[in-house]
Amino acid sequence: HEETLKDSKLQFNKLQESAGDLLIQESRVFGDFVARQAILDEEYWTAAWLRAESHWEDRPNERYADNYKRKYADQEYDALKRRCKGYHGQTCACVVAVKKEDKNVKRTVIKSVVGTLDLNIRYLLQGQSFPGERVKAPLFCSLERKESSGRYGYVANLCVAKSARRRGIAINMLEFAIQSAKSKGVDQIFVHVHRHNTPAQKLYQKLGFQIVDLASPHLLEEQMYLLCVRT
Repeated sequence: HEETLKDSKLQFNKLQESAGDLLIQESRVFGDFVARQAILDEEYWTAAWLRAESHWEDRPNERYADNYKRKYADQEYDALKRRCKGYHGQTCACVVAVKKEDKNVKRTVIKSVVGTLDLNIRYLLQGQSFPGERVKAPLFCSLERKESSGRYGYVANLCVAKSARRRGIAINMLEFAIQSAKSKGVDQIFVHVHRHNTPAQKLYQKLGFQIVDLASPHLLEEQMYLLCVRT
């Protein structure tokens, strides 16, 4: 972490600020943790680092793995910050799970963030019933979007630090994301899951996600399922 941060404006030893100082508007408290939207740049970077570790988790002995993880984290941090700026009316929020405040314990941001996911609010293209559906585009179409019915939520990059797994972090981050999307008027949320990732499928099914049958033929080659839940 230190090697990655030393040449940037990020503060490696920055202490996690209190909820009051951060002016947090929405959060979900569960057990020893809190799910909320990332605010500090260091939280965004730690989210990117968790994603790098998850990406390389199955290849711990691969040569230069640490170098690849640092590069991946830096690239994901830059991309994440760009996504969260929003574009064309679409938005992205980086949700993090952080350790609950303890008056007797001072933690750095990097030691506090234990989970992350992205919640994207997007628009279906004209004629689409689910994201990624192949439709024939009309000869002339308008980019202006007036109806909220075409908006949907999309969850991506869900991961939890190894040391904090099996403590309800993933499901609580998802519940926070679902409620956040619902508060923005979104009535359906999608997520892609690998066909052989049974634990992830069971997690989403607990929250009411169901496989989108119409999307299956489009995803056969990618070995993925598209799941959806209505809020």
